[in-house]
Amino acid sequence: MGRIFNGVPGMKQRFSPPLQSLDELDRTSKYPHGKLMQHQEEPAQQLAQKINQIVANTLPQAGMLQDIAQLLGAAFDIDCCCLVSLTGEDSSEPIAANWCKPEYLVTNSNEIFAIEPVDLPVVQCASEALTIEFPQLIEQSLEIGCQQLHIPIKAVLAIPTKFAGKTNGVVSLIKSQPYDWSEDERKLLEALEASCAIAFSQVGQAQVIASQQQFVQTCAQHQSLIKQLSILSRSNLELNQMLQLVLTSTAEALQVDRGLLILLKYTDPLFRIRQKKQVPKAKATVIGEWSNPERYRNTIPGTLPDTVQETIQQALEQSFLISDCGLCQRIFIDSGKPIIVSDISDSPDVAAATPIFALEKLPAMLLMPLENQGRILGFLVLQHAEARAWQSAETNIVEMVSAQVSNSVIQSQTLRQVQMLVDERTAQLQRSLEVQAKLYEKTRQYVEQLRELNELKDEFLSNMSDRLRYPLTNMRMAIRNLRQPSIQADRQARYFDILEQECTKEINLINDLLTLQKLETHQERPQLENVDLNTRIQDLTSTFATKLSEKGINIVLELPPESLKIETEIESFDRILQELLANATKYSQPDTTVYLRANHQVIEQTDRVIIELANIGRGISEEEVTYIFDKFRRGRGRWTPGTGLGLALVKSLIQHLNGEITLASNQIEDSDFSKISFTLNLPQFSDEIKS
Repeated sequence: MGRIFNGVPGMKQRFSPPLQSLDELDRTSKYPHGKLMQHQEEPAQQLAQKINQIVANTLPQAGMLQDIAQLLGAAFDIDCCCLVSLTGEDSSEPIAANWCKPEYLVTNSNEIFAIEPVDLPVVQCASEALTIEFPQLIEQSLEIGCQQLHIPIKAVLAIPTKFAGKTNGVVSLIKSQPYDWSEDERKLLEALEASCAIAFSQVGQAQVIASQQQFVQTCAQHQSLIKQLSILSRSNLELNQMLQLVLTSTAEALQVDRGLLILLKYTDPLFRIRQKKQVPKAKATVIGEWSNPERYRNTIPGTLPDTVQETIQQALEQSFLISDCGLCQRIFIDSGKPIIVSDISDSPDVAAATPIFALEKLPAMLLMPLENQGRILGFLVLQHAEARAWQSAETNIVEMVSAQVSNSVIQSQTLRQVQMLVDERTAQLQRSLEVQAKLYEKTRQYVEQLRELNELKDEFLSNMSDRLRYPLTNMRMAIRNLRQPSIQADRQARYFDILEQECTKEINLINDLLTLQKLETHQERPQLENVDLNTRIQDLTSTFATKLSEKGINIVLELPPESLKIETEIESFDRILQELLANATKYSQPDTTVYLRANHQVIEQTDRVIIELANIGRGISEEEVTYIFDKFRRGRGRWTPGTGLGLALVKSLIQHLNGEITLASNQIEDSDFSKISFTLNLPQFSDEIKS
């Protein structure tokens, strides 16, 4: 509908007070051209000059048309004059100006209103040469210009005006009673067509300029919005913060009352509307909300909290299912087309919308999908508290914003997925590097063990070759000597003794190896007997008294006053102490003391017998402690003859008896030697010995 001056709904009427006579018109007119005559006597040229002066001296808007309508109304002595400017621009609205006689107006508080209903007009054109389209054009102009003038229209003399070959307005002379227009009146109005066309062109030009200015202002706002979006897209803000700023900027630029930003989470992540025109199973969550505090407060009394921040939280993080919102479903059914609601009363199907939209209080809504490659990511919702005709420029800018938001969401999701993938691959790489490092360390240890085993092999072969070859050599020499004729009986007996001793050594070595094999494979259970510990230790130490005294070594026994009883395997127990005493005899420094202590302790509610054998000798390094109980391993730099099986056999026998053995080597202050202690922990009773 066009803009109507002196007849716009809700606007004060600007009707100029009608002139009572032509003389009064001449006296009160601001155009000094002498007294006006009746239209039959006044030449058309003088009336045209007055119109031209109005055009030249009045702003080219409705005020100018109003003055011209007043001039023509008085000149033609009519009841009403209506001028409607038709610019021909789609974006511009028609402008209408009216003049009426006083009897058709009533004044109330300086406001003038029409009082009679409009009858259907009887349209008469100013010239018979006009084409058939002009009567329709004139009727339309009367509908635009006279819609608020409640005057009975019985006769109309109208003429369309043309400027630069285009129709730019209509001048209508109206009578409230049937009337036959004279030829002079027709010719006079036709003669004024050019001057009125110039007036309409001025109004049209001003309207176009105003429209262009508004367009420029709108473009400036849109460019500012686009600039803000570009800056936000390059910022380091978190996604939700950036989307909130985009929503705020868009809503403020388009001057809406409320904005919502909604993101979707699909049950089927691969859903595409281009593949399926159906409603998916998805959950919608409001991740951003903006509202116009003042407008929203006035529009929806009592619903807005006291602070804007509380308002923003009103719908934030609320969720709903797509299947529960008819408007959202239409987006999917219509393949992603936006939904434009100018007024809820014109769209009855919006009743199924989610309550979050509050359409009963915000009836105008623009629901724009956030789409990327056939996949709807969410919605950008703009709402207004009054009915609103959404312009194409507004929908275009919202569509552009939605595309930008969609790209940002996709980029954020992609970056998050890439970051997760990078983190996952980094973790995998880290684990791989750790595994490789462990493998490298194990390989290094394995190589080191191989090297040590190779050294042990060489040492073992060297040691065993001596331990095997030396007795065999002695036996072979004894056999050769026994073969000599006329060998004396005493020498013969000596050689037999050598043979027996060397054979015993070989048998003991083989037996030790077999015993170790049995112990490592747990082939036998211990054969337990009750043993008097004090007596058994005294008997075993007495067998070493001679060897110890030969090296000047003294042995001290520290046994409990009351003899301890122990259930153990006698053969294994004896072999353990024999090996430890032999080791102490072999490696103790001359003129030192060997201590052998035994006592009873309760450890973890179990009766245990603790035996400690300590001697003074060369210290044992921490490295040697780690392998000193291994087979065929001996302390480095110790050239005392031996097979390297003694301590290995001791450890295996103690484990066979469900006991433990530890070794400690402590440097003696101000000495080159150390105190070396072997501590045995054995169960006292048979129920603590496991197979």
